[in-house]
Amino acid sequence: MKSGRFHRILAAALSLVLFIGLTGCGGGGSSSGGGGGSGSGNSGDIKEFTMFTAMPGAEINDDNEVQQIIAEKTGVKVKETWLTGQTDGEAIGTIIAGGNYPDFINGGDAMKSLYEEGVLVPWDDYLDKYPNLKEMYSDEEWNSFRQDDGKIYWANVFQNTYGESRTTTHNDEAFWIQARVLEWAGYPEIKTLDQYFDVLDRYAKANPTMQNGTKVIPYTMLCEDWRYYCIENAPEFLDGYPNDGSVIVDKENMQIVDYNTTPTAKRYFQKLNEQYKAGNIDIEFATQTYDQYIAKLSTGAVLGMCDQWWNFAYNVNDVFKQQGLDAQGCNYVPLGLTIDEGMENRWHTYADTLNNSSGVAVTTSCSDIEAAFKFMNDILDQEIHDLRFWGVEGVDYLVDEDGMYYRTPEMRAQVADPAYKASHLCDYSYMPQWLGTSRDGKNAMQPAEQTSEFFDDLAEPLVKCFEAYNVDSYVDMIGSVVEDADPWFPMYSYSNAMTTATPGGVAWTKMGEVKHQWLPQVVMADNFEDTWAQYMAAYSAVNPQDFLSEMQTELERRAGL
Repeated sequence: MKSGRFHRILAAALSLVLFIGLTGCGGGGSSSGGGGGSGSGNSGDIKEFTMFTAMPGAEINDDNEVQQIIAEKTGVKVKETWLTGQTDGEAIGTIIAGGNYPDFINGGDAMKSLYEEGVLVPWDDYLDKYPNLKEMYSDEEWNSFRQDDGKIYWANVFQNTYGESRTTTHNDEAFWIQARVLEWAGYPEIKTLDQYFDVLDRYAKANPTMQNGTKVIPYTMLCEDWRYYCIENAPEFLDGYPNDGSVIVDKENMQIVDYNTTPTAKRYFQKLNEQYKAGNIDIEFATQTYDQYIAKLSTGAVLGMCDQWWNFAYNVNDVFKQQGLDAQGCNYVPLGLTIDEGMENRWHTYADTLNNSSGVAVTTSCSDIEAAFKFMNDILDQEIHDLRFWGVEGVDYLVDEDGMYYRTPEMRAQVADPAYKASHLCDYSYMPQWLGTSRDGKNAMQPAEQTSEFFDDLAEPLVKCFEAYNVDSYVDMIGSVVEDADPWFPMYSYSNAMTTATPGGVAWTKMGEVKHQWLPQVVMADNFEDTWAQYMAAYSAVNPQDFLSEMQTELERRAGL
């Protein structure tokens, strides 16, 4: 295995070669013909921008090697900072109060506040100038980003597929279970919530500790801030509906349904209450922070949880690999549970999901607005996109005789190392990007979707699990109905942008407050029925019908009724 020092030296040498090539030709070309990188050829000419993203993230080193290569090719370097110790709303509120804005910003669900403050730059004058950016969405989709004044102020950077879909990962929500639990149980069919908790309970009783003596935790949940979806929104999925996030859409009657008050919601929380009393639910679930949750999952001790893949996997899976826990079967696989057997599940969304409620924006404080838009355009060039997600050829990946990208086991271990990522890799993860197929028509835009990489990177317990269930991917494992998304999907793109300016927005805020307060109490209650009744009374008192009525109006608008 080549040492990290060798990789860094080689990367630096490659960076120098790129630099010389740029200065020799007077500027880098665009691999896609869409406003190519500036290729300033002089590091002194590199513009330095700032970006704040209202999500937790890992900062990279100031001398990060791939970031420097990208800077030399585009003439721009972006210093990213991330959310720490606040909610997205609190962080954006602090920024607005201080009046000091970064060049780029992604405010999460608080984008509307930035728009209302008048500190975002409209994209309308720039999209036609930068075809890589405009290519991200159709005209109709771009129009869905328009705000009250008719202009576009941000773009969501996720769930954009170029060419053919290469999805192997279920990036959505699911009930997750460790591969070792399924192997121990003989790879049973687990279709319902009852069956899921039954196997967790039996495994934990038979295997109360890990190999190192750590006590197993059959099930945990996250209740912190907006991530409390990990406890609250399972009923919509258990009833067989897709992730509209804040409501159920009854397609037969074209009616908005409140999933918080359905019979399935009560059965779900009653099951959690039963499991809590049985000692199968983490006693710290109600108070743990996101960092504590991730640290707990990273030990391999947690057998199962309900969560979105992106909320845990990019942190936890690398730790598993480094500590050999993947070989012990600690990796999680998704299960598409329903409340009763014989129901279809829709946990996985097959089509791209257009979430127009948030995204990356340029602020009016930006030191060079034209250069900022040009940078977002340039990093969608295939050559730079490869640098962002694959790394440096010969260092982070190789190319076979058929032009297919691949990594050696040593390279996979290297890119999973946090220190190596901080010093060498730079994916600008909240900037515009593609999934799907590369412009060469062969490779995947991102390594996780490269079929060969997916299979070669699987730990043996995952291989055995997939073989046992006769599936080829996490997507097949969850077994959701394959269907096109409806025109109103997802409804959460509307509710996420609600403010307290309307009765529905006020109700939406208060509904969240009530659920934050009561759902942990419902799970831990000595008397479930009494506590559930108290919760329902508190919930009804905040006028959820105001919210549901506004969602019904939006549903009818989107459906053209």
